Amino acid sequence: MRISDALISEADLASRLRLAVTRLARRLRQQAAAESEVSPSQLSTLASVDRLGPITLGDLAAVERVQPPTMTRIVGVLEEAGLVSRAVDERDRRVAHVQTTVAGRRFLERSRGRKDAYLSSRVRTLDPDDRAVLARAAVILEHLLEGDSL
Repeated sequence: MRISDALISEADLASRLRLAVTRLARRLRQQAAAESEVSPSQLSTLASVDRLGPITLGDLAAVERVQPPTMTRIVGVLEEAGLVSRAVDERDRRVAHVQTTVAGRRFLERSRGRKDAYLSSRVRTLDPDDRAVLARAAVILEHLLEGDSL
């Protein structure tokens, strides 16, 4: 670490982190988009359903921080593509639970695999000290996100 890096203000660090994370997220989205027409919102929703499902549309809308009508449209597209299925709750027929299909899980695996391969190829170019710093940074970033519902 350079002396100037240690003296950076919290506001400047936050700004640099935001920009780097945003650019990295964009590059990873581009890797995911290589295969399909699934939008970033649809991919995020599919990942949430896979992680949390079966889940109600209302709960899914809250997790994804969108309005229920928006979530209904997103899930409709995913369902039409065969990536999720919707089942009506037997106790309350007004409620539907969404879960990932086998095709949806395979889609996520391919998407994650492409993103991981891209990032791995970039990390491979770094020297061992920089990789160690990134490993520590990953732990710190995970700590920053603890308790965040995103």
